[in-house]
Amino acid sequence: MAIANKILRVQLRNGALINFDPGKIRHAMLSAAGSIGGFGSHWQEGVNDLFLDRQNEDQIATILSDMVVVTLNSDPRYHIPNFPLHIEDIQNTIIHVLRSYGFVDVADVYEVFRWGKHWMRQGAITPEQFVGNGQPEAKASEILRRNAKWGCDTVAGLNEIVSNGRMSRIVQDSLALYEGELDAALGAFDRRIARGDRIRIVTVAGPSSSGKTTTTVKVHQRLVTRGINVVMMNLDDYFWPAHQHPVDWMADRDYETPHALDYNLINQHLRDLLAGRKIEMPSYDFKIGDRVPGRNLELPPDSVLLLDCLHGLYPPLTHGIPEEAKFRIYIENMNMLREGLGTTMGAVRFTDIRMLRRMVRDHRHRNHSPLLTLIHWDKVRRSELANIIPLWGRADALVNGGLPFDLPVLKPFVDPLFPSPKDLARFPGHLDAHLRLERVRRLLDSIASLPQHEIDAIPGDATIREFIGGSTLKIPHND
Repeated sequence: MAIANKILRVQLRNGALINFDPGKIRHAMLSAAGSIGGFGSHWQEGVNDLFLDRQNEDQIATILSDMVVVTLNSDPRYHIPNFPLHIEDIQNTIIHVLRSYGFVDVADVYEVFRWGKHWMRQGAITPEQFVGNGQPEAKASEILRRNAKWGCDTVAGLNEIVSNGRMSRIVQDSLALYEGELDAALGAFDRRIARGDRIRIVTVAGPSSSGKTTTTVKVHQRLVTRGINVVMMNLDDYFWPAHQHPVDWMADRDYETPHALDYNLINQHLRDLLAGRKIEMPSYDFKIGDRVPGRNLELPPDSVLLLDCLHGLYPPLTHGIPEEAKFRIYIENMNMLREGLGTTMGAVRFTDIRMLRRMVRDHRHRNHSPLLTLIHWDKVRRSELANIIPLWGRADALVNGGLPFDLPVLKPFVDPLFPSPKDLARFPGHLDAHLRLERVRRLLDSIASLPQHEIDAIPGDATIREFIGGSTLKIPHND
């Protein structure tokens, strides 16, 4: 359809002006969708089919790009040539339109690509470290081949394994692979030491509920067995006081963003520690929402500092510290699982399984409502899409924290807790939460629960124990 456009110019980040070309918006949307199988692979029944043809990718991209142009033209300031539209405004609007029309997955990959380009312009990552849409495709293909060999690459196959009582072998083999990946990660650490790098800081980073804390404990154990003195540092103690904390439109405090941390103070303290100076580390009291006096901390010359932090890859955190002094491990829940029989090629989303893990953990250990976890998840995604996932190319090693048995184990814990549409009814404008609720409910309904005696047999140091309880490791945040 023909739409009115009065925008003439776009201002780039360097201040230069170019002609406004709506065709570039359409191309960007089509490219983002194409990188994950197209718009049709991420169709939301009852949302997209109200006005779009699932089979026509070009038509979808054209209509969505027209909506971006219409939205941008609603601001009359941009009609004035000497008040040009900024490129960031276009990108923000593309994300807004994709999410508003239900294409959340396409918005996610566009956002990761966008922020990856940002960090590359900032010099935080090199072109070789740029991860595009954030999908570790080679690793994902490897995991999918492995799951197909085991017969648990589809929901139907996974359910058959549960019903036939064959999950114990999958548990054993997948945990062995996870431990092997950790050994390989520490092997990369050893090789860097052997070539002369004096590593002083080790970080385990990754998106929420990927298994970072368990993995950090296991990295600590492996470093100690190498005869290395390890000093732990929990960066949650550097949160801003509650009255200075970032809040969203619902007045909900956003603890997911790196801006919730005083990362300038963190950076100064890291520099001081590496220079041999003692620091007065704060302690964060969540009951009063403020930092209180903590402990004195110093890093002996022969020691390694192990950071326990969501944002271990965030560049300002370790700005100015030589690269040869840092070793980074990236962990993500990458279990590859096709929906149903696998014929539609629709994949279970990593982020949905991580959300279920967090629902169970926060309900059991932090007295948080699963509904609030669902509502809060858009903040989790917003931060990790900008500040975690685009940066995983900086890591020295990649570890898969996702396990084939996650869903059958989580189901009996989360089923009684999972929010209903009625619970979410008082948030009618929160489309992302409504779509996620419907999709994850369908997923849970399709999964068979693992019997309790088989859950009880899962080793106490498995990553899933961090969420369902029963860990034999000391999990600090679950105290």
